[in-house]
Amino acid sequence: MAATMKKAAAEDVNVTFEDQQKINKFARNTSRITELKEEIEDKKKQLQNLQDACDDLMMLDDDSLLIPYQIGDVFISHPQEETEEMLEEAKKNLQEEIGALESRVESIQRVLSDLKVQLYAKFGNNINLEADDN
Repeated sequence: MAATMKKAAAEDVNVTFEDQQKINKFARNTSRITELKEEIEDKKKQLQNLQDACDDLMMLDDDSLLIPYQIGDVFISHPQEETEEMLEEAKKNLQEEIGALESRVESIQRVLSDLKVQLYAKFGNNINLEADDN
C-alpha cells in the first residue's frame, strides 16, 4: 500500500516547461563544474611542475649555463636568471588562472544550490540532484 501511495504521489507532480528548463540548466552546470574541477587539477599539476623546475634551478652552481626553456614546441636556451624569471612569470599566470577558475566554480555552485532549493521544493523526493561519487 505504501508503494501505491508513493507511485500516486510521483504521478501528481507535473513537470512544466519551466521546470524542465531548470532541470536542464542544473545538468549543464553540473557538467561544467566537473570540467572546471578537472581543469583546475591539471593547472595545479602544471604549477607543481613549474615549482619543481624552480627548485632544481636553485640547486645549480654555475650561473654561466644556458638553461633550455620550452616555448610552444621549441626549446630556447636562456641564462639561468632569465629562465628563473620566466618560470616565476609562468607560475604567477597559472595561479591567476586557477583563481579565476575557482571563482567560476563558486559562482556555478551558488546557481546550483539555488536550483536545488527550487527543484526540491517542487518535486521533493521525486527528484535526485545529488552527484554520484563513484
